Order: sequence, then C-alpha cells, then structure tokens
Amino acid sequence: MAPEAQGLDRAIAKLRARDIVSEEEEKVFVASVSDVVEIAAGRTIVRAGASLTHSTVLLDGFACRYKDLADGQRQIQEIHVAGDCMDLHGFLLKSLDHHVGALSGVRIALIPHEALREITENHPHLARLLWFATLLDASIQREHVLSVGRRSALARIAHLFCELHLRLQVAGESNGTTYRLPLTQTDIADASGLTAVHVNRMLKKLRDDDLLTFRGGEVVIHDRDRLERAAEFDPAYLHLERRPR
Repeated sequence: MAPEAQGLDRAIAKLRARDIVSEEEEKVFVASVSDVVEIAAGRTIVRAGASLTHSTVLLDGFACRYKDLADGQRQIQEIHVAGDCMDLHGFLLKSLDHHVGALSGVRIALIPHEALREITENHPHLARLLWFATLLDASIQREHVLSVGRRSALARIAHLFCELHLRLQVAGESNGTTYRLPLTQTDIADASGLTAVHVNRMLKKLRDDDLLTFRGGEVVIHDRDRLERAAEFDPAYLHLERRPR
C-alpha cells in the first residue's frame, strides 16, 4: 500500500471483520483512491448541498456528520473514526443533506465516483461490502435516535463511549480498556443532545462510579460490564459477525 494511502488498511480491516476480502478486491479498493488530503480540526469536509464528484474515507482522526440550525446549534448524527467511509451515499445522491466536519485534524482519501461506478459494474462483491457500510451507518443512526429520544443522560453518554470503544477496536485503535478521543465536552453534548454543563456532570458521575474516565482526550474504561449495563448497550446493531455478504 502506498505511504500516502496508509490508513486504508483500517477501512479494509472493517470490511474483513464482516466478510472475506480478496487480494484483488483490496487492490481495486486501494487503486480507487485519487488523492489524500489533510484537513484541520473544525473545518468542513463536505458541505450540505454541494455537488459531489467523489466520496471520502477517513484515514486518521475523528470526524462527524451533523446538521445545524440558523442560530448555530449543532446536532451530531454520527461520529466517524479511522477507516470509516463517510459519504458513500453521496455517490448516488450527488449531494448531502448534512455536513461532514473534522472534529480533530484528519487525513482523508478521495475516491472519485467514476471509480465507484467501475467497482459496482465489475466487482459486485466489493460493491456489496461498500453497500453494507452505508447500511451500517443507517443502523448506527437509528441507535443514535433511540439514545437522544429515550435514554437517560447518563445512558446516552455511556452508550456513545461503548460504541466508540468497539468501533475503534475493529480498526485496531483501542488496546481493550483505553482509546484516544480528542473531542471536547461540547462535541459530546452535540452528539448526545445535552448541554455541555450536563455532560460535565454525567462524566463526573461515570468517574465517581468507577465506570470510566474521560480526560485529556483519552477514555479509560474501568469496568466494561457495568458500563454496558448502565448504557443498556447491545452491540448487535454494529453487525460485527463475519458472514457472506
């Protein structure tokens, strides 16, 4: 894999966690990348309504999909981690109804829609795996709607940390109890539908209950079983089983 495309191995690892990826399919996927760019934290990666000619894969860092209101209030729909295909649906939609933004400094791979068209026409199994990635995004968003609509404030935040722990583990970005998460409490608030003050209280309670510590851009899980019970976390929606697609 070319040095500039390092990070695609995380995307391929996520596909391989769900099905077999052949050497040919890996080569086709890597060859589909036309460019790799770096974007600073806080910058927009894809703007809602913009005409799209390529899709993006997050190689390093953290990004999010979000929608906002005229007064600047933001609702994060999904946090993206390294290896995520962030806007494959833009291939057919040709524009997004939401923004994609960098939560930290990020490195992204650009895949032209012409390359995706070639994959769909000549590599049907790889196309199905990329289709699966869009279905997984939808599954994650449905769980997010449940959290914001019905889970308690503590359970919302605990659930988010449980989800990110598993998703980062698949990408090889977690050692089992600790992972890097360079997000602010405002980011967590925007993802959980809470105020930053409320998030601060819930993080203190998680720490006081010896479940989890989030400090200095790092998450340390002290008791995974109790944390998952507090969140009512069931990882079935992440579809981590490996089976033919």
